[in-house]
Amino acid sequence: MRRTLLSTGERMQTTMIKRYVLLFIVTSGFWLTMASAGASSENNISADERCPVCGMFVAKYEAWMTRIRAGETSDFFFDGVKDMMAFYQNPAAYNGPERSAFREIRVKDYYSLEWLDGRRAFYVIGSDVYGPMGHELIPFASRAAAESFLTDHHGRGILSFDEITVEIVEELRAGSRMKK
Repeated sequence: MRRTLLSTGERMQTTMIKRYVLLFIVTSGFWLTMASAGASSENNISADERCPVCGMFVAKYEAWMTRIRAGETSDFFFDGVKDMMAFYQNPAAYNGPERSAFREIRVKDYYSLEWLDGRRAFYVIGSDVYGPMGHELIPFASRAAAESFLTDHHGRGILSFDEITVEIVEELRAGSRMKK
């Protein structure tokens, strides 16, 4: 076995390089952890969290998850847009607060699964894509994405948040209720 002897300066330089590499790895891991925690914090809900409209376990359907925040800390999670809209349109029917307390309405873009402001999203109705409870309003961040989806999945139309009426939600929910 052949050993090479390093000078004191070379040993110090090697030690410093190892320390910098270790510091880089630890720092990178920390920032990656922080970034992923921030990005997924809206998804971090209890496995026992139920949709207040239909009673389904919401965490099982992360891609379809929607949320209404009332006040500073009250979050209501749903297994899809149509149940969120049923709650939004008549919160008293589901033991919710007054609509004036709703601070945020969040939905996920169908393609990217990124959270977005539900009041600014575009929704495709009547497509061949079904959510956890059947027919669903499919949300998109842009009108162009909604139009592409509409064509590809034989949708009936594109609606803004304010165009989603009680009648539309009831039509979508017909035959798919789990609880009253």
